[in-house]
Amino acid sequence: MMKKKGFAIIFICLIIISIRLFCGVYIHDEFGEKHFFIKSRPIWKWTFYSPIGMSDKKIEALSKAEQTEQKYFNEFVRDQGLSR
Repeated sequence: MMKKKGFAIIFICLIIISIRLFCGVYIHDEFGEKHFFIKSRPIWKWTFYSPIGMSDKKIEALSKAEQTEQKYFNEFVRDQGLSR
């Protein structure tokens, strides 16, 4: 009985970790709505947003943290054809 319970707990934990690694939520850069999506590669990051949004700002004008966030948004959302 305990072996089955232990196996079930490990299985559920693995499913939760897999969802966290392969799924995410992005905030649409124009409308601000949240959308669930499947990531193109595993990464622990869950929420993606665009610091630039629909403005005419260049990535060079952003802080280092915002540049990193924009690069993640471009890789996982924009380059995959989402948020159009």
